[in-house]
Amino acid sequence: MASSSNQSSNLSPVAAGESARATPGWKHLLSRLRSYFIFDPLIWCYTIVLAISSLLSSFLDRDGRIQHAHARLWSWLILKTSLSPLTVHGLDRINTSKPHLFAVNHASAMDIPVLYVGLPFQFRIVAKKELFRYPFMGWHLSRSGQVRIDQQNPAKSISMLKSAVKTLQSGMPLVIFPEGGRTPTGEVKDFLAGAFFLGIKAQVDIVPMAIVGSYEMLKMNTFHIQPRPLELLMGNPIPTAGLTLRDMEALSARVKSAIEDLYYSRAATPDPRLAG
Repeated sequence: MASSSNQSSNLSPVAAGESARATPGWKHLLSRLRSYFIFDPLIWCYTIVLAISSLLSSFLDRDGRIQHAHARLWSWLILKTSLSPLTVHGLDRINTSKPHLFAVNHASAMDIPVLYVGLPFQFRIVAKKELFRYPFMGWHLSRSGQVRIDQQNPAKSISMLKSAVKTLQSGMPLVIFPEGGRTPTGEVKDFLAGAFFLGIKAQVDIVPMAIVGSYEMLKMNTFHIQPRPLELLMGNPIPTAGLTLRDMEALSARVKSAIEDLYYSRAATPDPRLAG
């Protein structure tokens, strides 16, 4: 289970691990075999069993608590199985009695388990529609009230976005990935236009967050899980009170800068803002 701390250090466990010598070839091979024949099959089993259980519970679960508990258990099992402990920093900065829009970098498929383990309250995720097509996981997303968006045709997402605004205004926190997809390099990508429409329309504070270590743990287009310590860093809430849609670009730049500051302060990936 995650622990909370605000203490900082010059080098995180994640970055320290990356500074070590490269893994010898035979160890790398053993790591791949462990992932393909132990980690991955177990995770698929957790996904299938808990997704079915979550779907069945959804017919009795009016407020989503049971399904959220399923997602947390699924995530906890994944991190435990993957031998990757999670530490949360800065949770005490957040007034959890108020709804927030949580904005976080997207480096890996492991980001979802990190969020469910690291955030000790119910929330919903704004996810691209493609994720809803996957068996079991997509079924859970649909039945548990996650918000579907069409990044290729935003006009089709207007009704869902309006529903998401109502979700925030009703007191349910939302999590968004402003980059729109996972990074292929470990660097924070540019944010999608209109990423903070929800925050401005609902007039809720935006909390910048950074997940450190998940990129090295499970990169894009691979099933090779490489265990390592993970960190979820939470920054100070950024208010949107009084902002309009004309302020969206400036707000997006401010949130991106906050996420980059958090991420590059602990990540193994060099900060590209310092290049040159």
